[in-house]
Amino acid sequence: MKRLPQIALLSDGRRLHLQDGPIDLIVEARGRGGEVRAAYEAAAGRFAGLLDALCAELTELRKPATSGICRLTGVVARRMHAAVAPFAADCFITPMAAVAGSVAEEILGAMLNAAMLDQAYVNNGGDIAIHLSAGEQFTVGLMDRPDRDGVMRKMIVDADDPARGVATSGRHGRSFSLGIADAVTVLARTASQADAAATVIANTVDLPGHPAISRCPANDIQPDSDLGARLVTRDVGALSRDEVRDALDSGAERARQLFDRGLIEGAVLQLCGDMLVIGTKDIEPKRSYRRIAENAIHA
Repeated sequence: MKRLPQIALLSDGRRLHLQDGPIDLIVEARGRGGEVRAAYEAAAGRFAGLLDALCAELTELRKPATSGICRLTGVVARRMHAAVAPFAADCFITPMAAVAGSVAEEILGAMLNAAMLDQAYVNNGGDIAIHLSAGEQFTVGLMDRPDRDGVMRKMIVDADDPARGVATSGRHGRSFSLGIADAVTVLARTASQADAAATVIANTVDLPGHPAISRCPANDIQPDSDLGARLVTRDVGALSRDEVRDALDSGAERARQLFDRGLIEGAVLQLCGDMLVIGTKDIEPKRSYRRIAENAIHA
């Protein structure tokens, strides 16, 4: 029997839920009624078959990316490669590091091609593609850990801001991490770029060789992981305040490099109740590079 994606409005009547295998999207559009309906129809139409197209190129998508020739053929697959290519010369990364953001971006693109909307977003498990017309805003909730409830702080993305993508990575997320960050949230010009950058930064929030950090080969947990035998973080024991700061500073240095290269618009790094912010988003206090004290950010 052919697998069919699940497509339905949520109980609030405003948001659309699209689910197929590991892809689970929440979509919301705002505008005139007819435009919103057209956008949702376009989202549903583009969603059908999207997972199958990715699976057809999965072997290639799991290979280390290069900054050169892309052998992928699908639109979403090629977007994934383009998002990770800027990092390929500096670290190990596969196109799978940008899959969630790339899928969100594709669905949003289909909606905008079909309708005139005031605001819209496609949320793929926390990796979000955003559309904002003039005067609109989008609020991003920050959590200290993706596996816990509760929003700690908020960022506002204005229509005048260049960021249209948000993504979060870390050891508590859906994917494996080489680092120890609880969460790294990145804003970038596109969701695919934010997804790739969040992975790269989260991997560098680390204390290599620390005895309190347990790791194991990724393929011991998931035999077909694109990370192969690379060691992924499974648990983090007690760390001193200085050790937490050292790990965050390592990730912050990488984030600053990406910010200076124009690859991200901002980043929030979180570990053990401490937070570092890179960029200029409105998270008080307003400074382009700052550490927010532990007693100010507990949920």
